[in-house]
Amino acid sequence: MGLFANLSQRLNHIFSKLTKRGKLTELEIKEAMREIRVALLEADVNFLVAKSFVARVSEKALGEKVMQSLTPGQQVVKIVNDELTALMGSTNSKLAVSPNPPTIIMMCGLQGAGKTTMSGKLAYLLKGQGKKVLLVACDIYRPAAINQLQVVGKTAGVEVFEKGTQNPVKTARQAIDYAKKMMLDTIIIDTAGRLHINEELMQELKSIKKEVNPTEILLTIDAMNGQDSVTVAKAFDEALDISGIILTKLDGDTRGGVALSVKEVTGKPIKFCGVGEKIGDIEPFYPDRMASRILGMGDVLTLIEKAQSTITEEEAKKYEKKFRENSFTFEDYLAQMDKMKKMGNINDILAMIPGAASKLKGVTVDEKELERNKAIIQSMTPKERRNPDIIKASQRKRIAMGSGTQIQDVNRLLKQFEQSKEMMKQFANKKHGAKLF
Repeated sequence: MGLFANLSQRLNHIFSKLTKRGKLTELEIKEAMREIRVALLEADVNFLVAKSFVARVSEKALGEKVMQSLTPGQQVVKIVNDELTALMGSTNSKLAVSPNPPTIIMMCGLQGAGKTTMSGKLAYLLKGQGKKVLLVACDIYRPAAINQLQVVGKTAGVEVFEKGTQNPVKTARQAIDYAKKMMLDTIIIDTAGRLHINEELMQELKSIKKEVNPTEILLTIDAMNGQDSVTVAKAFDEALDISGIILTKLDGDTRGGVALSVKEVTGKPIKFCGVGEKIGDIEPFYPDRMASRILGMGDVLTLIEKAQSTITEEEAKKYEKKFRENSFTFEDYLAQMDKMKKMGNINDILAMIPGAASKLKGVTVDEKELERNKAIIQSMTPKERRNPDIIKASQRKRIAMGSGTQIQDVNRLLKQFEQSKEMMKQFANKKHGAKLF
């Protein structure tokens, strides 16, 4: 299902009724607004946020421009899209950079929200942007918290500064001195969390803030905790004046209401979101792209960025040529599968294609089948991979046995491969879509 799946379906159902009609009456618009409000509340959007959002949309939807338009339904969709984008912060909010290095990022949040993991992911992202990053272990209470940070630091390829269970304020101070000495330009401080907000925790965080004067204070909150996360964000903001929010578990089957509520309630932007388990599964948060995804319009820009990060321009041209000349082999297919896996979950990628949400409703790509196909291809000889036409009945039996599959599975893959090649050849000849391959 994924984030906002139910909300997307509900809104698309409401909009389909509006766009099918010619002129819209005031009553029809009011009815649609009532349905939108219910859909938002079911998605766990804060009650006051849902109320004010619908009020803003209603005011514009009932205006003369919409009522007299030839396509009033489309106008209402545009208004909802614009207001959703504004609700989540309008534009991507970038990290501040200190004019006098190092830039100090203080991470905070409750236990279980994924703060330590997210510190590592952020370090990995910034390192990839050419920053020299130092992770600092200031959670001295939770068992194995320091060890966990060292593990994610190693995965991210970033050094971790730790002084055991000494006073975290002192550790933070020493880390800054160390970073200056080693010419490191970015520090990420992983602070302590608690299961619940309490005065002791907030006092310690205030002391660290006072000592290090951070460039950014980022709060990690769990998208799956709904309105509880909004309450947590409000409390942390009142105590620390946070500068931004990181949402974790945005890839889960969550109703997503926190993403739509937290900016309006705290006034602070969502800067990043966690979209999976891997170290690279962190993305800058773009309100306009998220609004498009919610409304089933896809997210082409993120899709292109993911493709560009895994496939070079040179590779894209090479594959386009292969498709056009019909010389695409199973070896190329294996390489493509690995590239796709690097882009993330295939079902999430499909959801970014405009219109895919409605056309592929209930359709999911079976990742196990992809792994099975991979095993079949790896059981072929290099010669067979390059020339699938030479694979006869006896060889198919051998390939099935070698991959632990049935002969029917091998036959199916060979047939699918031929069909795919033909389709890709048509695409390449039309000069469509080649950039994504």
